[in-house]
Amino acid sequence: QVQLVESGGGLVQPGGSLRLSCAASRSVFSLNAMGWYRQAPGKERELVAAISSGGSTNYADSVKGRFTISRDNPKNTVYLQMNSLKPEDTAVYYCNAAVLHGSWYPKYDSWGQGTQVTVSS
Repeated sequence: QVQLVESGGGLVQPGGSLRLSCAASRSVFSLNAMGWYRQAPGKERELVAAISSGGSTNYADSVKGRFTISRDNPKNTVYLQMNSLKPEDTAVYYCNAAVLHGSWYPKYDSWGQGTQVTVSS
């Protein structure tokens, strides 16, 4: 069963930081790469960052140097540390398992409720 629960979003000023968490069911998390995705109003969902089961990471160009993805395997949890936030980072953030077919794609059709991140002064 696919269970994904995102948390940690909120309202933050430009330049601020947030740490997102995603608790996944063991069947989703175990042995899978995990990804953080975001969807802004009127835009398609996009991959922000991915981390393999072994800890290798990949980032969208727009967040490189500002965001850090990590995972805690015993806790079936993936994190996204977001620093130097910009208004264009405003979106609903989701997590999902990820598969690499040239580019990273979400593995499952089911999604959690997401967590809203709003960057505004």
